[in-house]
Amino acid sequence: MSRFFVTTPIFYVNAAPHIGHCHTLVLADAINRLRKLRYPHEETLFSTGTDEHGVKIQQAARAAGSSETDFCNTISTKFRSLCDTIGTSHNSFIRTTDENHKASVARFWETLTSRGHIYKADYEGWYSNSDENFVTDVKEIYHKGKKIIVSGETGTPVEWIKEKNYMFRLGSFKDDLVHWLHANPDAVQPTKFHKLLQHWLEADLQDLSISRCSKRAHWGIPVPGDPSQTIYVWLDALTSYLTVARGHPESAEGLVSPEVWPPSLQVIGKDILKFHGIYWPAFLMAADLKLPERIFCHSHWTVNDRKMSKSQGNVICPFDLASMVQPDGLRYFLLREAVPHSDANFSIQKIKRILNAELANTLGNLLNRCMSDIVNRAQVIPLLPEVDSPLLTEAQHLIENALLLPDKVERHFFSGNLHVGIDLIQEVLRGANNFVQNARPWELAKVADHSSKARHNLNITLHTSLEILRIVGILLQPVIPGISGQLLDTLRVETRNWMDASIHRDKEIPLGTKQTLFVRIK
Repeated sequence: MSRFFVTTPIFYVNAAPHIGHCHTLVLADAINRLRKLRYPHEETLFSTGTDEHGVKIQQAARAAGSSETDFCNTISTKFRSLCDTIGTSHNSFIRTTDENHKASVARFWETLTSRGHIYKADYEGWYSNSDENFVTDVKEIYHKGKKIIVSGETGTPVEWIKEKNYMFRLGSFKDDLVHWLHANPDAVQPTKFHKLLQHWLEADLQDLSISRCSKRAHWGIPVPGDPSQTIYVWLDALTSYLTVARGHPESAEGLVSPEVWPPSLQVIGKDILKFHGIYWPAFLMAADLKLPERIFCHSHWTVNDRKMSKSQGNVICPFDLASMVQPDGLRYFLLREAVPHSDANFSIQKIKRILNAELANTLGNLLNRCMSDIVNRAQVIPLLPEVDSPLLTEAQHLIENALLLPDKVERHFFSGNLHVGIDLIQEVLRGANNFVQNARPWELAKVADHSSKARHNLNITLHTSLEILRIVGILLQPVIPGISGQLLDTLRVETRNWMDASIHRDKEIPLGTKQTLFVRIK
């Protein structure tokens, strides 16, 4: 049986996790959770992990007074902890220091070599230690009164290096890459990044250096048969997807398991688009492997409208933030506020405002109103009365609109535009809150024992609001699984698959224990 296979990049362990890593994780996790809810009988494979080789790791470990092994273990553990903190549903966590991955990289290298795509040559060019990449676009700038050469794309310092490397015949795949993008307009999303790849491919595509001198880059996987060379960190890292696919099932032969390959969805940040949109598909073409079905590229986060960087001291720690706003609060904000095609801005004021308004007020207060002992003395979800009432007509309209949400929200969630799907959900919740405000159930409850009209209208109000909360609770599971679980427990919802939200549940059900869904942030 085929599986839905979703990946995040493996995260580089030269530094601790920040909210950019967290964003990638929750975006991939939300789509994986949606898939499991929408197709409950289908298996999914969700892979993440850590990238642990390269010169930057050597330098970071040295600066920390640690061995590379101990340093990688420490930082990789922090990324595992981040997954636990935000509740990701991954079932594979790969490390490039794992022995099975090293074997996978060697196997892939030998495949590329046997097919004639790797050759050895003298290579010279501008090299960025920070990016661990040779660059052709460079410029001169003045830094602290001195003229230096930097990468034109990333702004990182470069140095001229001449050494003997193994080369990958990247240039021979230019036409194939152009054809792939032209024939598959949805292969890379959003469209902005698909067009950017096409623009890059308009220039000459040079062959790619895929090894480094081991005297300079000793922390990595040796080239098979030539320990004087270390495999380029990006070839190593990208092969991690093959390692995961070969290990599920573990008895798989060859480079990958056909039950898993190709990836259904690969979620990446825009800073690694070239590696995933040009190098990666070229490597796969060279090995005669299928290309990913979809690469989804998201933009970055700024902090108070400034680029996030260690030098500016504005890197946001996801652990501290999750502690302050609850893990589900952090998940909600990242998915609610981020727009894939452009950078999003983070501020403490903004996260407090959004979470208090939408989780504490719009969602939480609606439940509180409907479970008040004054309004709902029986603590039940009542039946919808069959009466001739303008309020019933309005209620039926609200419920009908809510029952249309699953198809709409699924489309936006699965396309990576979770902010649009969340906005549709919030629109329905605001409508339910307005409905309650206008119906004034606290006044209806005062006379419900003596007035059948008031009793009917009270039951209409409670049923409608609680039914909308049930629907919303199901649909928000990919975004805020913990809060949604609490809400659905309170509403005694037994069937929680995606399509259960498109079926009206019209029966009297006793409510569960009252719970505060989201504690207001002060």
